[in-house]
Order: sequence, then C-alpha cells, then structure tokens
Amino acid sequence: MTETLLLRGGRIFTADPTRPWAESVLVAGGRIRALDVEAPAGARVVELEGAFVLPGFVDAHTHLVEMGAAAEEVPLVDAADLAQIQERVAAAAAEGRERIIGNGWLYPALGGRSPHRALLDSVAPDVPVYLQANDLHSTWVNSAALRELGIDRSTPDPIGGTIERDADGEASGLLSEMAALGLARSFLAAQVTDADRDAWLRAGCARYLADGVTTVVDMGVEAHDLAAFERALGADALPMRVVGHWLVKPAATEAENLAQVAVAVEHARRLAGDRLRITGIKIMADGVIDSCTASMARPYADGTNAAPIWDRDALTPVVVAADAAGLQIAVHAIGDEASAIALDALEEAIRVNGPRPRRHRMEHLEVVSEESIARLARLGVVASMQPVHADPAIQENWRARLGDDRVERGYPWREITDAGGVLAFGTDAPTAPHPPLPNMYVATTRRSALVEGLPANTPHLAVPLAEALTHATRDAAYASRLEDLVGTIAPGRAADLVVLARDPFATAPEDLLTTEVLRTFVAGVEQERPAQRAAGSSVLV
Repeated sequence: MTETLLLRGGRIFTADPTRPWAESVLVAGGRIRALDVEAPAGARVVELEGAFVLPGFVDAHTHLVEMGAAAEEVPLVDAADLAQIQERVAAAAAEGRERIIGNGWLYPALGGRSPHRALLDSVAPDVPVYLQANDLHSTWVNSAALRELGIDRSTPDPIGGTIERDADGEASGLLSEMAALGLARSFLAAQVTDADRDAWLRAGCARYLADGVTTVVDMGVEAHDLAAFERALGADALPMRVVGHWLVKPAATEAENLAQVAVAVEHARRLAGDRLRITGIKIMADGVIDSCTASMARPYADGTNAAPIWDRDALTPVVVAADAAGLQIAVHAIGDEASAIALDALEEAIRVNGPRPRRHRMEHLEVVSEESIARLARLGVVASMQPVHADPAIQENWRARLGDDRVERGYPWREITDAGGVLAFGTDAPTAPHPPLPNMYVATTRRSALVEGLPANTPHLAVPLAEALTHATRDAAYASRLEDLVGTIAPGRAADLVVLARDPFATAPEDLLTTEVLRTFVAGVEQERPAQRAAGSSVLV
C-alpha cells in the first residue's frame, strides 16, 4: 500500500480545464483524492516551499529500449563535419569494439558529400560500422557491414526501402527507410541479448523518470521490445507506464500485412493494464524530409520526390482491418502527400466499419496541407508532434530540401489547434533529446534548446506555455487512451506527479532549459533519483 501524502506550499498546475490551479493535493492509495484540503490524520505532508507541481509528463511518441541503447552508441549529432565523424569512428575502432554503432549524424556535417562506405572504410576498414542518421531513417555503413548484412550489387531493395547505389552499381553504403529500419535494424536486433535489452530498458526508464516523464508511448514495438517490457512487468520492475503500438511493416502480400494486424490484436487483448498495454498499430506511410524520402504533393527543391512506403491500395485494407478490431491506428506521415493518403485510408475505415468512438493518430505532420488539417480535426484524428524536431539547430538541411513557401508552414502546431484538432506532444527519442522541459522551450519559443542564439524557426507557430504543458500531459494522455488514468491532477486520477524547482509561468522561457526536476511520483510512490536535493521537507501529522 502506498502512503497518504499531502503536497502543499507550492503552485499546482492541474491541466484540468474545469479547475486548472490548486494549492494542495491529497494522495492516497496511489490516486489523487482531493485538491485544496487540509492533511488528514496520519498523512505525510510534503512542504513544497514554493516549488511547482504538474501532472507527470506523457511522452506521446518515443522508442524506449532504443533510447536506452543510444547512450552506449557513438554520439554524432554534434559532429561539426566529416572529419569529426571519422575521428569518433576511428576512436571507437581503437577501443576494439566488435561492431561500431553510432547515431545522430546530420547531412550538413558532410559538407555536401553523400554518405559512402569508403568514407568509413578509410578509418575503420575491418570492423562493421553502422551510423544511424539523426532521424533513424537512414543508416550509413562501411564495407564490412555490407558484407555481414549480405548486401552486394545483386541484392534487391527491400519492400519500402532502398539500398543506395554508386555510379558503378555497387551498394554505396547508405541504406534508406526499410533497408535501414528493416534489413539493418533486424540484423542488429538479432545480435543483442535479452540482458542487453533489459539493461537498456532500465536505463531508458531511469532517464525519463529523472526528467519528470511518467508515461511513454512506444511507437513501433517489435517482438524483442515487448519481451523486454513483459520481463520487467513480471519482475515488478517496470517503474513507469508504457503504452505500445505494434509496428506493421510493409510485406509482399495483403495477407502478410493483415497477419501482422492479427498479432497486434492478440497482444492488445492480452496486455491492457495500467503499467503496460498494447493499444494499436504503427504504420510508416513515408520517410523523412532530410533524406527526401517523405512523400510530398510537390517535388523537393532539387526536383525529386518520393513514393509513399505504403500506397493507398496497400494501406487501406490494413487500416480498415485494424479499425474493425478496435485498435488505435498511428500513421507516420511527414509529407503532405503521405498525410492525405493516410486520411483517405482512415476515412474509408470509418465508412466501412460505421460510426463509433475512435481515436486514431497521425505522427509528425511536419508538412501538411490546410485541407488535411481540417479533415484531421473533423475526423477526430489526434496530431502527435514533436517540438524538438523543429529546433533551429537541426533545420538547415530540412529547410534546404524544401526551399519554398512550405518552410514557413513547417510543424504547424497552431494551425492544428486553431482548426479544432487535438495536439499531443512527444520527443521521438532517441531521434531527439527526451527531456520534456527543453521540448516545452522549443514549443513556446520555436528557438533552439541545443544551440544558443539561433534565430527562431517560424515563431508565429509557437504555442503559449499553458497549452504546451497541456499538450504534453492531458492531450498526450488522451492520445494514448489514458485520459481517465493520467494527464491531469484531479480526484480519481493516478498520482503521477512532477515537482519542479521553479514556476515556469513566473520565469523567463529560457529558464525551462535549466529548471531542475526535484521529485517524480508514479502512483503516489516517489521514484529514486540521482543524488539531488528533494523539494522541501516532509513531516507526519
């Protein structure tokens, strides 16, 4: 049994529109029992001493095990140029690693050069090297990695992916979309032990809890991820709430695609608890703008375009079947053509399966037409977006790829809410940093949380602080079908709470980048943290 607590003496933002502020909160049995009350006999009083309380953050889109793994990989997001990338790969090779995995490289660091195996062979000729781009949709490999993957000039492209070729017809060393996310990722997953994944899961949970996130939506669960979640749950070692969307990969036949939906249905029936649940499926309709694999209504600045990973004929039967089974459908759609295709499929599912409550989602929506925004709002489809993806520090290549008026409407959060749509915030970690407070800084300013002094990225699309916090708590919980459990501080809700050292409504926006998370509670239980002073003092009354 959890103890009875009364938190008082600070400012409490509830994210509940019927009662947005409180001065105290009573917790018992892991639930919020009352607001603005005195402490009952036997309760432990937590004196907040001016600290700020809000609901536990809900990261509406992440990759939990991968986030834990990323901490052990070669970091490249801050590599200024090709030489720095090569230096870090060479240093990893000198450590005697069996396989070098890096993450986070950005196209501008290559100075206009294309990723090629020879650039990595020159510093690591013998050990396989896998460098994942910042968005994870491309993997740059050396010749040793191509050999162990079994890729040569005769290897066909996988469905939904591309093995890039050089002028001689040989694999260049760049794997795009399902060649990276399917072929390479599946190979690397087979090299990992259960003990590795369990450790990465623990690390990911610990990092999230330390930064005030109490619920995550794992957007793209595969069998090995789910096994790790279930091992932790069975050992009573899953310290936060995890909602999963089963990844459906494009296959050769409709029957194979629908078989993946059937697997998701079984997992959803089996796992529907407060700590772990599978709520639906995730489909990647297209790629990303940085590598020109997002599917656009108009070509990129260089005149090229990309076909969707799932066209209408392939996507619609999967969406209709998943909707009929009551699954929540999340569609990755970055380009405006991909989002139009996804909305067509969702609307067809509604027509075929009839009217009933639904809560489907669209992920990212970096470039989306005004018409699609209006459709999204009308259909009740949640827009799941990641403010950190709009950080000016990582926008140079993104903006150059488009090169026209589409840049000025990129990441249109305000347009979505103005149209009446529900907006849920997350981070897509490890493609971007996971801490929620810098995410809120980008959301409210469109300025960089990574590099000081950069100009704001289309600041007219920023959202006010109260709305940003709501999108990252109440609306993210709604997007996850958890609004009756988490996301607000209200009687009956789970006591998932975060205590901040400073009130963000009373300080400058930049203070979000340095504000300390003092306490994190999940179901009324304070989570262990790194050695830091907790907020205020406690006394039993």
